[in-house]
Amino acid sequence: MSGAFLNETPVASPLDNPAALTKSPYMAAAAEALQNYIRNTARTWYKEGVDPNDDVRKYAFQRLRETWFTPEVDPKFKLRREDKFYAIGSCFARGLESSLAGHKMAVESAASEFAKLQPANKEESGLGFTNKYNTYSILNELRWALDPDAEFPRGSIVPLTNTTWYDPHTNPSLSFVGLEETLERRALLQAVTKRIKKCRAVILTLGLAEVWHDVQVDVFLNCTPIASLFKKYPGRYQFHLTSFAQNWANLEAIHALLSSYGHPDFHVVVTVSPVPLMNTFSTMDIVVANTWAKSLLRAVAQEWASAHPNVDYFPSYEIVQNSDRAAVWEDDLRHVRGRGAQHIMELFLRKYIE
Repeated sequence: MSGAFLNETPVASPLDNPAALTKSPYMAAAAEALQNYIRNTARTWYKEGVDPNDDVRKYAFQRLRETWFTPEVDPKFKLRREDKFYAIGSCFARGLESSLAGHKMAVESAASEFAKLQPANKEESGLGFTNKYNTYSILNELRWALDPDAEFPRGSIVPLTNTTWYDPHTNPSLSFVGLEETLERRALLQAVTKRIKKCRAVILTLGLAEVWHDVQVDVFLNCTPIASLFKKYPGRYQFHLTSFAQNWANLEAIHALLSSYGHPDFHVVVTVSPVPLMNTFSTMDIVVANTWAKSLLRAVAQEWASAHPNVDYFPSYEIVQNSDRAAVWEDDLRHVRGRGAQHIMELFLRKYIE
């Protein structure tokens, strides 16, 4: 069975209908557009003659002077404190997971069983093992856990040495171990992922648009293969800059999968991780490559949310990007400080939780 999965189950995709790429995600008659304008208190960026430091903060150029940017958020739906939550996606999802658990909410993705998995770097969380960085790896993990006809591509797990093996569908934050223990970790991850079936609230965080493909097994991977594998298996791994249409198709397949196997009243809050690329394998400057990737994922997240009443976009990416840099970022300018994550979650809880 192919590990890529995109050709196994037909899903609505711009690839099937090129005209969909030019269709507006939202259209309104003039009367409705004018009503939007009247009701939207955050509609205007700037007005001449207005004091930029006015406490009312009616205009964007005033609000953007604050340490912590707080966008206006109008949720499509509400979640309940008694709902079970499942967070899946890049490392930013782990921060959201921790905050929800700290507010005494049931977070199925933060399974207690993961506590026995000790990371190689003691400064990291064992939950980093569960990170899913791209839409292919999110879709793969959900299919392997939920779809009874989806078979995990065992051949994609490869030996590093005579005694250690590597699962390219996880984050290599744990020490490398033998094949039996590697497969046990894989079984645990899939067992926990199955718990998404019980979760009315799903938080999906998009991270990367640069993806690696295992040509031999025909499966897209979660992250860049270990460097030694490029020498050990020359020609096996192929680098992809993914397109809007590819990521859209993956998200549509995820929605179809949750519709078939998930909670009967599931709701998805999709976000884009503000954490930048660490490296790029393209020819672009890393800053340019990161801007391209985040812009693509941000656009596809909005389109996907517009297509489904039970999917909503939450602007965590915009909150970080438009807050004071010195306050929001650690010294590496990659990781968000704890106060920044707290500000994001306070807004999320205030707006989405009944």
